[in-house]
Amino acid sequence: MNGVDLLFLGTGTSAGVPMIGCHCPVCSSIDPHDKRTRCSVVIGYGGKKILVDTTPELRLQCVANRVDWIDAVVLTHAHADHIMGLDDVRRFNAIRQGPLDIWADRVTHETLSAPFGYAFNAPNKADKVFRPHLIRRFIDGPFEIEGQTWTPIPMIHGKMDVLGFRVGNLAYCTDVSTMPEASFGLLENLDVLVLDALAWHEHPTHFSIDQALAVVERLKPRQTLFTHIAHGLAHAETNARLPHNVKLAYDGQRVEASL
Repeated sequence: MNGVDLLFLGTGTSAGVPMIGCHCPVCSSIDPHDKRTRCSVVIGYGGKKILVDTTPELRLQCVANRVDWIDAVVLTHAHADHIMGLDDVRRFNAIRQGPLDIWADRVTHETLSAPFGYAFNAPNKADKVFRPHLIRRFIDGPFEIEGQTWTPIPMIHGKMDVLGFRVGNLAYCTDVSTMPEASFGLLENLDVLVLDALAWHEHPTHFSIDQALAVVERLKPRQTLFTHIAHGLAHAETNARLPHNVKLAYDGQRVEASL
């Protein structure tokens, strides 16, 4: 393919679906589309694969979707559901027999230093310790991975600054409750928009369905897929209520866009 493709490794909220101790209709559903691990995707182009966020289920997600190789990691922000699987990328270090670039803003890198500082120290080959070998790359504007420009999309997640990303005519914008005015101009003429839509009701740190639909109406992407989905949204029932070009994403789904 000459364009860009996105594989959803996970589409669930920070608690995942089903949630521990919940037996609601969605948490008890037998529809596989209602089984949602924490939010992460792999974006691919030109034979390269870039992992966006490292969830607590990262190993299971990669095994389930046969993700056997990645070329870099990009992080949206440093909440636990988006970073706590970072140690598992050590397996990709072993496969590629070399380090991995970790792209993130300065605040995210500072947060990573506490739980994962060891992963950014060059390994001593003599001790043969099996751990990640990561190289810090700082996002402070558009950046390039494997010959393709990534445009960071500034967003607000509650009171926290986070990043979405545009690659070609595909954009990935999870964990957002407010879209700054300047960011709308970075999201025009999209083939595919992936956007946070937690629930029908409003929430202090995530778009509701109606708030997300208002963004869709303004941007008019050709296709929109909602992610970071809580247990109040049954897959089939919710999709039946959404516009024809807007749907809930699901774990394992693939989508393509032009570069």
